[in-house]
Amino acid sequence: MAASGILPTYQRFVNGMPVPQGRRTLRLREKYIVGLVFVTFGIVCFGAVLFLPDLQSVNVGDVRVHLRNPGRDMFLPEIRGDHKAIVGHGEGRIFRHGLGEAVDPHRVEDKAALFKKIEGDQQHQKVLENFRNRLNMSKVEHEKIMNEIDRDKQDFIKKKKDEEQKKLDAEKEEQVNNVVVDHPTKEGSRGGVPLDEETKMRRDKVIEMTKHAWDNYVKYAFGANELKPLSKRGHSASIFGATSFGATIVDGLDTLWLMGLNEEFKKGRDWVALSLNFEGASDVSVFEVNIRFVGGLLAAYALTGDQIFKNKATIIADKLLPAFNTPTGIPYSMINLRTGGGRNWGWASGGCSILSEFGTMYLEFAYLTDITGDPKYLQKVEKIRDFLDNMDKPNGLYPNYLNPKTGRWGQQHVSVGALGDSFYEYLLKSWIFSGKKDHTSRKMYDTAVQAIESRMLQTSPSGLKYIAEYKSGRLEHKMGHLACFIGGMFALGAEGSANKEKYLDLGKDIAHTCHESYTRSATQLGPEAFRFDPNNEAKATRPNEKYYILRPEVIETYFYMWRFTKDKKYRDWAWEAVQALEKHCRTDNGYSGLKDVYSTNPTKDDVQQSFFLAETLKYLFLIFSEDDLLPLDKWVLNTEAHPFPIKGAH
Repeated sequence: MAASGILPTYQRFVNGMPVPQGRRTLRLREKYIVGLVFVTFGIVCFGAVLFLPDLQSVNVGDVRVHLRNPGRDMFLPEIRGDHKAIVGHGEGRIFRHGLGEAVDPHRVEDKAALFKKIEGDQQHQKVLENFRNRLNMSKVEHEKIMNEIDRDKQDFIKKKKDEEQKKLDAEKEEQVNNVVVDHPTKEGSRGGVPLDEETKMRRDKVIEMTKHAWDNYVKYAFGANELKPLSKRGHSASIFGATSFGATIVDGLDTLWLMGLNEEFKKGRDWVALSLNFEGASDVSVFEVNIRFVGGLLAAYALTGDQIFKNKATIIADKLLPAFNTPTGIPYSMINLRTGGGRNWGWASGGCSILSEFGTMYLEFAYLTDITGDPKYLQKVEKIRDFLDNMDKPNGLYPNYLNPKTGRWGQQHVSVGALGDSFYEYLLKSWIFSGKKDHTSRKMYDTAVQAIESRMLQTSPSGLKYIAEYKSGRLEHKMGHLACFIGGMFALGAEGSANKEKYLDLGKDIAHTCHESYTRSATQLGPEAFRFDPNNEAKATRPNEKYYILRPEVIETYFYMWRFTKDKKYRDWAWEAVQALEKHCRTDNGYSGLKDVYSTNPTKDDVQQSFFLAETLKYLFLIFSEDDLLPLDKWVLNTEAHPFPIKGAH
């Protein structure tokens, strides 16, 4: 049998039966596998005990609810304690939905940002889907949707603008209503009602004229510098540059106040508070801005105590200060309010400054120092005066031109009219403003008047006295309308002079001559300049001297002569002027100047000057008022007729 084949090898017997060697080896391996399973289970249990969190605090009910209602936290649950989820790449970090940086989804802040981004992606997907749909729309449907979008956009813009406007209106209303008064109303700022009916009727007429001029300015040109009554629109002269500053408003404020036109005054005051500014302007006249704007605002402040006027005047005066930056301290005639650059008029005698302009700054700047406590304003104008006082004057006279760089006189031209007039006025009024304590200005005034009297005062063949112009050693027998103010100046300066009656009489003589220049014209209004020669007296002979632009100087002299003499003829002469203005200068929409006062039907120039309200109408009103309105021992008027309080008088 052994030889018949290979027999299996037996190692052991089971139940008496032989077991092959291969089956025994297999059972042994099974035992090893079972043992390995038990060991692995033991290790897992051991690890669970040591490393898994305490599950006693887990609320099984919450788990069931969470499983029934899986939200967005299902796969990004909040892990409490110090454990961190491993999501995406990096421990406790996730890079999904284009957040741009790694975030921890289990921090409240990062989770909120993640969910917001997911929602944003969903919205973006909707926008893309809508866009794809719109590509398939018809042109009409597309335009309809675009119109809806534009309408929604416009509604949104309008809503924002309305909200901003409401906020701005609220701020403006607060600014308008927030009136801060520095001092009570001063004596002489209201009143003056005449006792006799004739004068009261004349006074009321002047108020009506003022209201007519103001109402039409408001209607057609409010905020502009001046009114063109025929064209019914705004007007601006070169002295104001290219910007509207509301010159008529600022110039007319104190006139409205004195006349008791309270509603009109408030309208002007509110415009000043909300709209008056000198930002971004081109070149303007330093002189005109000073006497009209700084002077007008300071007068309104002096009369009412309203702080807004003082604040605005200070801002504007500060804008003028760079004009004084010259080697001599003599300011330039023009200044650019944006850059602060100064210059002089091209026609002014080789780059010179003009006497009447730089010499007419003292009152305004001295008063500014008084009410602000800042000495810089007074220092500027005192430097001008000291420089002039120490200069050599040819024949004791002040030429009209002075070079601010070299400190030398320009062309030898002397005038008490254009280019020179208000310089002499301010020498006198600076003394009055100081309470008659500024002896330097009084000395300079007296010396200048004596030189004018000896060199320039002339008498015509018929006995008319006038002040000629002095040019390079010879006289030009011409007197300008502007020079007619000097009759009032002589009367005002008579008190304090060595010979009071002499200068009061000289004032009367000048008033008479200037009145003649009115009565000798067809319109009963005077020309811009009148001459004296063998064939003419007190009449204009050249076409460019025959116009009248609502000037106040003749009426100004009537006012002072009335106050100092109480001669009724001055009130009558003023009434003649009222009638002439009404007949020839009044239009349906304001007042206009005339191109030829000698014409019986003169052509109008279509400009209502701001000084018509500031000066002409104010002087007429004061003539027909009692002396308790702006008494001259308590108030002094600047060259634009804006009143300033005399020191120590209130």
